[in-house]
Amino acid sequence: MVAAARRFAFVVALVLFGAALGIGSAAADEWPPIPNYPTPIVPYETKAFLTPGDLDYWNPLVSKDRLTSPFGTSTKIVCTSFHGVTLECWQADQNGNPHKLIKLPFNFPSITGWQLPGGGPGHFVYPFFAAN
Repeated sequence: MVAAARRFAFVVALVLFGAALGIGSAAADEWPPIPNYPTPIVPYETKAFLTPGDLDYWNPLVSKDRLTSPFGTSTKIVCTSFHGVTLECWQADQNGNPHKLIKLPFNFPSITGWQLPGGGPGHFVYPFFAAN
């Protein structure tokens, strides 16, 4: 119980740190459009994120995309990527409305992967979660 409370406090501190860096939140977003021209950057639906409930989320040696969201991966998530690097993501709220996720400047708490193409995996935060 104490470990879970510490983890929650840590995630809250991380989100507040991101907010202090000037990361804002979006009020009304739209799903990314599917381009009508040839491009390697096409939106796709995914659930491939580590969330705070996963032990690997807290492991600084695991280099995978992380998600801090009140919904976990239970709602629709759509991302774009280029050469295996996740660029942008949107997540549906409980009503199915899309919200663009905030990508933190680094994949905290991971200390690996930054040397991979595009800076490696990222840490995405639900916008209203960061604002509260």
